[in-house]
Amino acid sequence: MASPVWSLQQQWLFIVLPLVFTTAATSCYSSIFSFGDSLTDTGNLYFISQPQSPDCLLPPYGKTHFHHPNGRCSDGRLIVDFIAEFFRLPYLKPYLGFINGGNIEHGVNFAVAGATALDRSFFEEKEFVVEVTANYSLIVQLDGFKELLPSICNSTSSCKGVLHSSLFIVGEIGGNDYGFPLFQTSVFGDLITYVPRVVSVITSSIRELINLGAVTILVPGSLPLGCNPAYLTMFATKDEEEYDQAGCLKWLNKFFEYHNELLQTELHKLRVLYPFTNIIYADYFNAALQLYKSPEQYGSLLANPLYFLCHINVFVLQVSITSCNIKVQSYRTVQGSGRIPN
Repeated sequence: MASPVWSLQQQWLFIVLPLVFTTAATSCYSSIFSFGDSLTDTGNLYFISQPQSPDCLLPPYGKTHFHHPNGRCSDGRLIVDFIAEFFRLPYLKPYLGFINGGNIEHGVNFAVAGATALDRSFFEEKEFVVEVTANYSLIVQLDGFKELLPSICNSTSSCKGVLHSSLFIVGEIGGNDYGFPLFQTSVFGDLITYVPRVVSVITSSIRELINLGAVTILVPGSLPLGCNPAYLTMFATKDEEEYDQAGCLKWLNKFFEYHNELLQTELHKLRVLYPFTNIIYADYFNAALQLYKSPEQYGSLLANPLYFLCHINVFVLQVSITSCNIKVQSYRTVQGSGRIPN
C-alpha cells in the first residue's frame, strides 16, 4: 500500500504550457536535468519499489497518454514532460535506468516519488517512520548527477557548454519532509522549525549546481496542501473558523506559504550572489489555489466538488522566453486532462 504521506500528492496532476515566445524553442536548451519528488519523477520509482506498491505503478496511472503505468504519479504527463515537449526534447529518462548505460544526451531525471529534501537520518533521529524513497533525498539526487557528469562531458570546456545550454529543474520538493511528521505527530510547532532546514538544503543544492556550471534553474514552490483531501480528512474539525471560503485548512496553507516565502527570500539572495544566473521561481501555490477558490470558472470538470477533490488540478504557467532567458510572468487555469489547450 502506498504511503499516505506522498501518495496524497498523486491527486495533483499538472499541465504547464509555455505561452509567450520571442525565440524558437529549439534554440534554447539542449538538455534538461530535473530533481524532486512524485511531481517530477518519470520512472525512478519503478526501479526501487515492489510491483504492487505504490499505487502509481498500477493502473489507472498512465492511462491517458502512455496507456500503461510507467512510474509517473499521473494519469498522463507531468510538468517536466510538457516542458520537454515544448523544447522539442525527448521525455526525460529516469536516472536509475541508466545504471547499465544509455543515451543521456538530452538530460536525465533524478527525481524520485516520495523523496525528501532532508536526508533519511534527520527523520530517523526524530523517530519518524519513513519510506524507502527517503533514501533518495535531494542531496542523494545531486550526488547522482555529479557521478554521472563525467559521462555527460569529459572536459572543463565541454562541461561548460553542456551545462550552459541545459535547463535545471529543482523541485517541487519539501512536501514529504513535512508530510512524514504531519502524519505521525500533533506537535505542529516542531514542524515550523524544519522549514529553514528544508529550504537551506534546496538553496544549497542550487548553489552547488551553479558552481558546477548551471545557468538556468527553475525552482517550483510548494502546493496549497491545506486543500488536499488527505490532510482535510486527517485534520477535520467542526470549527468552521479553521477553514477558508474554499474549504481549505487555513493553518496548513499558511504553513506552506511560509515555506514558499522563505524559499523566495533565499532565491533572491542567490540572484544577488549570482547575477548572471537565471533563477526562476514557479508559483504552484497560487496557481492551484485558484481552482479551489473558483472551480466553477473553469468548466464542469472542476465544478463537480467530488471530482474536483479527488481527480485533477490543471494550470498553465505563462512563460516569456527572450534570448533563452525564461521568466514566469503569470499563470492561468484551464480545463482538461492530459491535453494541451488551444
